[in-house]
Amino acid sequence: MSHSPLRSLSEHACFGGVQGFFEQQSREIGLPMRAAVYLPPQAQKGPVPALLYLAGLTCNEETFPIKAGAQRVAAELGLALIAPDTSPRGPEAEGVPGATASWDFGIGAGFYLDATEAPWATHWRMESWLMNELLPAATAQMPIDGTRMGIFGHSMGGHGALTLALRHPGRFASLSALAPISAPSQCAWGEKAFGGYLGPDRVTWLAHDASALMRSQKTAPYPAGILVDQGLADKFLADQLLPEQLEAACKAVGQPLTLRRHAGYDHGYYFIQSFVGDHLAHHARSLLPG
Repeated sequence: MSHSPLRSLSEHACFGGVQGFFEQQSREIGLPMRAAVYLPPQAQKGPVPALLYLAGLTCNEETFPIKAGAQRVAAELGLALIAPDTSPRGPEAEGVPGATASWDFGIGAGFYLDATEAPWATHWRMESWLMNELLPAATAQMPIDGTRMGIFGHSMGGHGALTLALRHPGRFASLSALAPISAPSQCAWGEKAFGGYLGPDRVTWLAHDASALMRSQKTAPYPAGILVDQGLADKFLADQLLPEQLEAACKAVGQPLTLRRHAGYDHGYYFIQSFVGDHLAHHARSLLPG
């Protein structure tokens, strides 16, 4: 499928590389969508591997570049970082159900899937935008090696990273997550989102539930291992995130999983800052030679 080009909105020098912000007229969503791309200094000499980072509820494309502090490590390792917005928004989205008419923080709850139910199905097609438009445009326009790409995310974005990695086998070479919604069909956040976007048939939800998808695997999809970090002071841990469900699913299919539980850490970006370097290093082991 053809895709629209990424239009540059701004560029900023950062750790010897460039932090850029872009807009794409999405045919899948029918609205302009935004994304941030960090190119490390190594990209000046040729294509580099990339990580797709998916953010959580209430975030937009600026949240991760501003708050996570990942560019320093990405520059050291030679990794590009792609961080899309989390849902349709902006002045063109005025009147679209669930979207906001400004580029400030809005609902941000796309859940990285393609909605099938009215009134969401027309514009809430996050999976197709990412896979069919954003990533192809980024790899076509920028010095990014599309054959060496990892995926990770936080909270709702952790759910997105896990599910997209399992739904698109072979597309991503490495996978990790920070405080992911691990079993959305079994928690209130997921029930609300899936019920609205996918309808009342809970069987259809399982195609977007990381723990259910993992249990359906015949062999370990990531034999080099999956890294998940979880704060034990996270107020959403017991009722919404359910990492024990993913842990059990990985064990059932022989998928290596490093699930690290950290005392004192909550759900926010101080937690992400503390461990994002470990996640970039985890991906680098699969994406970089040697």
